[in-house]
Amino acid sequence: MAPHLKSSLPKAFGFDVFGTVVDWRGGVIRDAKEFLASVQRTDVLPGDFADAWRSRYLETMGAYAASGRGFVTLDVLHREMLEATLHQFDLNPSALEGRRIDDLNQSWHRLDPWPDSVGGLTRLKARFPIVALSNGNISLMLDMARRSGIPWDAVLGAEVTRAYKPDPAAYLRTADILSVAPEQLCLVSSHHADLAAARACGLATAYVDRPEEFGGAPAPDRSAAQDWDWTCAGIDELASIMGC
Repeated sequence: MAPHLKSSLPKAFGFDVFGTVVDWRGGVIRDAKEFLASVQRTDVLPGDFADAWRSRYLETMGAYAASGRGFVTLDVLHREMLEATLHQFDLNPSALEGRRIDDLNQSWHRLDPWPDSVGGLTRLKARFPIVALSNGNISLMLDMARRSGIPWDAVLGAEVTRAYKPDPAAYLRTADILSVAPEQLCLVSSHHADLAAARACGLATAYVDRPEEFGGAPAPDRSAAQDWDWTCAGIDELASIMGC
């Protein structure tokens, strides 16, 4: 995939994580399959369950931003989305064993990186600071990192900035924490809407194409696509573009 090159390189990289660095769908499907079997609902396809759970994400984030609600972690929001998804499939959370629901909600802590992620991040880290700029909470990011060797310099994002993307504060406070100007911080993401919000704040942008993020289905935010500063087919390719 041909890159679109800027004249200057960033001073730091902030990474979206779900879908960009890790395969959320594959991990949730793996755990949903076990959960559905345990509650005798093998009639529900694990992929359908995973997609239904994730499909509530944007609506939930929008509702959270509009509510004025005090900050809660993504683990809490994931649990609320999970309970709504269980009802969607005629499963009553109050009638299920709590530990099973708790464990399924922890599936987001056990996601596997895409094959190019750890190697590409390791190469980038040799030259640039790399941080998680994610809506995921710190314990979630640490669990994934320790499980798979994801080499973050720091875990930033919502729990540190107290703002969820695409709130401008999530991007601008991250740049401030890193002591760089917004244009010196590059958001790396597989999501066009995320990149558009970062660009509106003055950040540099790098798009990583993940055609299997939604199981081969078109990305829901494809209409937000732009000519990003860099475009690549994997984080290893991004590292090569950056001379790492």
